[in-house]
Amino acid sequence: MTTKATKATKVTTAYEVAVATEATLGEGPTWDPATGRLIWIDVLGSRIHTYDPATGRRTIRTTDQHVGAVKPRAGGGLVLNLRDGVGLLDPDDTFRWLHREPVPGRRANDAAVAPDGSLWAGTMRYDEATGGGTLSRVSPDGTATTLLPDVTVSNGIGWSPDGRRVYYVDTPTRRVDVFDCADGLPVGRRPLVTIEEEAGFPDGLTVDADGCVWVALWGGAAVRRYTPDGELDRVINLPATLTTACAFGGADLTDLYVTTARVGLDRPHPTAGSLLVVPDAGKGVAQPAFQG
Repeated sequence: MTTKATKATKVTTAYEVAVATEATLGEGPTWDPATGRLIWIDVLGSRIHTYDPATGRRTIRTTDQHVGAVKPRAGGGLVLNLRDGVGLLDPDDTFRWLHREPVPGRRANDAAVAPDGSLWAGTMRYDEATGGGTLSRVSPDGTATTLLPDVTVSNGIGWSPDGRRVYYVDTPTRRVDVFDCADGLPVGRRPLVTIEEEAGFPDGLTVDADGCVWVALWGGAAVRRYTPDGELDRVINLPATLTTACAFGGADLTDLYVTTARVGLDRPHPTAGSLLVVPDAGKGVAQPAFQG
């Protein structure tokens, strides 16, 4: 299904700059309710950012290699999807590998924590070769199971509020796909929506309390909201061309945070690479923490 904005589609341009910075490839916003902070990353800058909207306090931590995603762990600390595999950062800043699987020319990309507390971790090749990446499930004990082989650019992952559906993006396909969940595994893959060429490529996504899918459009300077039936009902136009991912945050999970990038741009907009926020955009769903 390919959908375009219609007269019934709500189009807005409301946004604020939450963190003004110049991340090369900002990605992966994630709200951590235990700390009241938003976690996000700069993939190619090898940095983990945190932002506390209540105080404005920010932190930046550098990783030893490119980082594709960072998520909170139950009991504190972080789980990291890194170039060479999945690692754990303890609350005392001790790092250890949970599942190490280095592949020359390949790096980590987006990841998400499933309702069962496992990490669904994506990879891609640096040269974006077709079929060079994967989507894998990494359990809390470090066991890795390949869910999707032959992925090109593994990107957005999110579950419906009842956990019965999972949404997924392999960016070059221009599709947001949907699967049914059977015993925690994805089955019955089919397209939810196909993004038209002039609108950019689908990147990171999140699912709200109504079961609607919000997807950032790389090269499209926008975030779109689609209903569970694949109907486009909202567009948020933004100034940064490379919008990469989105997530609800704040105490009430009503503010939509959007990461952006500036990689490869000759004349990036001043907000490119910054963390943006759309206040009172909707209502998010609390995300599970990794159980490892």
